[in-house]
Amino acid sequence: CSRARRPSSQWTATAAGAFLIDGGREKAVATVTHATVGRVVDYQITDANHMGAAMAPSVADTIDAHFRDTGRTFADYDLVATGDLGLIGRELLIELLERRGVRVNADRLIDCGARLFGPDQGCNAGGSGCGCVASVTAGYLLSLVERGQVERLLVIGSGALVSSTSAQQGQSIPGVAHAVALEKGV
Repeated sequence: CSRARRPSSQWTATAAGAFLIDGGREKAVATVTHATVGRVVDYQITDANHMGAAMAPSVADTIDAHFRDTGRTFADYDLVATGDLGLIGRELLIELLERRGVRVNADRLIDCGARLFGPDQGCNAGGSGCGCVASVTAGYLLSLVERGQVERLLVIGSGALVSSTSAQQGQSIPGVAHAVALEKGV
């Protein structure tokens, strides 16, 4: 990582993660109890060095929809994990959720990209890319569930609909996010 990049920039994670929810064992580590399919949200962000700002609106929209659809709140989850908003995008997410009237418990909100690449590594806002949510969920988060430290987890994968061509042309970067609720051995 290098400090020569802008503070809002993120580092692409060359990572992957995979896991079976029910691998034929008597009791699965976790079960998917709810899923919320998000929608494309475009706040007209054009800065390709600030992907957290581009994706935070879609993550806020998906979390809000999930809570409305399920009747749940932050208090119903031990952890809410976003994919790759990074440190700055996480703060923007909190602001956007509060504007929507969603009470945020910041102590229960983590970002997988910021967890993968932290400030102590000099990696600016954190990690970026689908490998962040995949590897952190498959490794760190599910180990917390397996050990009983987390009973109910909401994971929101985020994505930016951008290409190098659209970014060079100054086009906006829409975001999309989808959520799954994972619960210990339900």
